[in-house]
Amino acid sequence: MIPPVNPTWSHLGERSPVWPGRNWPLGATWSSTSTNFAVHAPRATAVWVCVLEDDGDDGAFTETRHLLTEQSLGIWHGALPGIAPGTRYGFRARGPWDPARGCRFNEHQLLLDPFARAVSGDLGSGPGIYAHDVDDPSRPSTVDSAPVVPHGVVVDETEGSFDWQGDRPLKRRWRDTVVYEAHVKGLTAAHPDVPTELRGTYAGLAHPAVTDYLRDLGVTAVELLPVQQFVSEPFLAGRGLSNYWGYNTLGFLAPHGAYAAAGDRGGQVREFKEMVRSLHEAGLEVILDVVYNHTAEAGPLGPTLSFRGLDDSIYTRPEATPDPTVPPPVSTTTAPPPAVDGTGATDQDQAPDEAAAAPAAVRPEDVDPYWDVTGCGNTVDAGHPFALRLILDSLRYWVTEMHVDGFRFDLLPALCRVDRRVDMAAPLLTAIGQDPILRHVKLVAEPWDASGEGYQVGGFPPPWVEWNDQYRDQVRDFWRGHGDGIRSVATRLAGSSDLYADDGRSPYNSVNMVTAHDGFTLRDLVTYDHKHNEANGEDNRDGTDGNRSWNHGVEGETDDEGVVALRQRQAANLMATLCLSAGVPMIVAGDERGRTQHGNNNAYCQDNAMSWVDWRPEASWPALHRLTRAALALRRSEPALRQRHWFEGRPTMTGGPKDLVWLHPTGREMTSDDWHDDGQRVVGMFVSGTPLRSPGPRGEQQVVASFLMWFNAGPDAVTLSLPDNDWVRQGAVALSTDPDHAVGEAVLAGQELGLAGRSVVVLRQTGT
Repeated sequence: MIPPVNPTWSHLGERSPVWPGRNWPLGATWSSTSTNFAVHAPRATAVWVCVLEDDGDDGAFTETRHLLTEQSLGIWHGALPGIAPGTRYGFRARGPWDPARGCRFNEHQLLLDPFARAVSGDLGSGPGIYAHDVDDPSRPSTVDSAPVVPHGVVVDETEGSFDWQGDRPLKRRWRDTVVYEAHVKGLTAAHPDVPTELRGTYAGLAHPAVTDYLRDLGVTAVELLPVQQFVSEPFLAGRGLSNYWGYNTLGFLAPHGAYAAAGDRGGQVREFKEMVRSLHEAGLEVILDVVYNHTAEAGPLGPTLSFRGLDDSIYTRPEATPDPTVPPPVSTTTAPPPAVDGTGATDQDQAPDEAAAAPAAVRPEDVDPYWDVTGCGNTVDAGHPFALRLILDSLRYWVTEMHVDGFRFDLLPALCRVDRRVDMAAPLLTAIGQDPILRHVKLVAEPWDASGEGYQVGGFPPPWVEWNDQYRDQVRDFWRGHGDGIRSVATRLAGSSDLYADDGRSPYNSVNMVTAHDGFTLRDLVTYDHKHNEANGEDNRDGTDGNRSWNHGVEGETDDEGVVALRQRQAANLMATLCLSAGVPMIVAGDERGRTQHGNNNAYCQDNAMSWVDWRPEASWPALHRLTRAALALRRSEPALRQRHWFEGRPTMTGGPKDLVWLHPTGREMTSDDWHDDGQRVVGMFVSGTPLRSPGPRGEQQVVASFLMWFNAGPDAVTLSLPDNDWVRQGAVALSTDPDHAVGEAVLAGQELGLAGRSVVVLRQTGT
């Protein structure tokens, strides 16, 4: 139901007087005496702050519009007394209507404050969400948007308004980090031990049933899919779907209101902080997946909700840059809104230019498209000083006010363009690298965008780490029997030196993953050859066809015990490989339990059981869960598996063993011919701890247990000859996906060891 609205124009001095206020900080800043409002709109000719007051319980509200009379440095500002936290508000802006030059001013649009700390409501449908006339895009709309758009909320962020109870950043080193990619709602929506009223919320994620599970699993950081306020695209709403993942940001400083059990009138801010505090108490860092590369306003004929209505040219890159020699339009304004009495007459002294000429017609072909390397209709211009300021201010806000520990940047190359080319000295990267706050948090790049030239894996400088899709693809290929034998997977196991062994980077600049939120789950990766995205409403056209998956003979779920057993072992092989590789492992929520999306590899619009973690024992793969816990515990307890320097393939001391040796199944070192044998599917990886190349915290030599890991991706069992040397004489099985080898089984140097097809076994040194 669209709530009724009673728009009331206030004149200077009427109702609540508008004080001059100040132009900083941007957004709504509450104090005990007044609330200061400041919004950047340098090309506007008039701006109103609009206060929305509830009329009863049916969603109706009265809107009071207060003209801001102060403007400095392109920022309109004023202060209103008597505005309490929890009050909803928005802005209206008057100015030129010239879409080709980035001017889409239309005071019929109630605009969300780009710096709002909280947002109430969701995006509705219909012509009201558009600044243009839906029947004639060359002209501005005369439909009021207030009832169908989200509204900002005034929040109390005065000193002492929240008790952090001494919370401090955990500052865990990357080599000690294990990332768990999770969705706030999806992780707990079906969790039986989380109270019903808290499921799918920040409070649910902070519940001990969840934090205890994560700590027991062995992960150290929760990477949350977008929690900045987002909306669903109108085309999804038309299909009866919604944007579940949240990669459609509207409010960069506001925690998504729908994830709060406390409601969306400011309670979401407190609840988010409580979640962070609880996760920190459990030893878990919080990393946010942030989407600055585009806004929720989509293409040039998308909705006008915030940025576009304040100054489109600031935030988005046009397909063609307007000719600077052509003067801007003069006295071209949007049609004035109707007066309160509904007569259509307007108050001539409310704001400058009220009685200006009717808007000049703009031809549809003059509504230039945006330059889009995101696939979402627009690309944010992070090179514009004010767009850059919005990004940096919001990042600092999440760190200083919300205590998050880091960020994963979606499609980061889209934000690193200089003259449309990716530049590693782009303003955003340079500013973050110099920022005294941001340069010390965890920074993760998704090192590609939706364009070919945007692929930048291995290109981001310190302090950035990167999602490594080459790790994902080559590990998948190895275990399904494709690729170039063992050459590529060996490079990935050892930290991807081909990508990161320069510029002072380490193996931990690689975030290793086998799956991510987009694509098949781990279970589906071993269950389906083809995507099954029919539920998305696009006739299975969406989502990638390059899954690098293998169904093991049957498409989809099956009762064939042999197929199921092989799938579970292959999932365990992939998980073990991930946990034991040099680099930062990232596990997707539910993968450790065998979560399925029934073959949907693009479930971005599936806010239902398909996407939620299924906590029922009968739906899980318990052996996979046990294997994941064991592998992470082994990684955590053994320094040889978390070495901070690159392997060099030579001894760390005179007469000692090489720090890394690649072994043939016969027990000898690999030769050049072995490396170039594309049919080779078995490899041994010896990692020496005698001593480690890296010194201890006080410079001491570290002598720890060595490891020999065997990976057999072939279908047949093999007989391995364990090396006979003076450095490792005794060992024991520390981890195995081969059911014939139990943890603790003793082995000796020089003996033979059988290894089943498609299996991993890890041997730990127990004596010399």
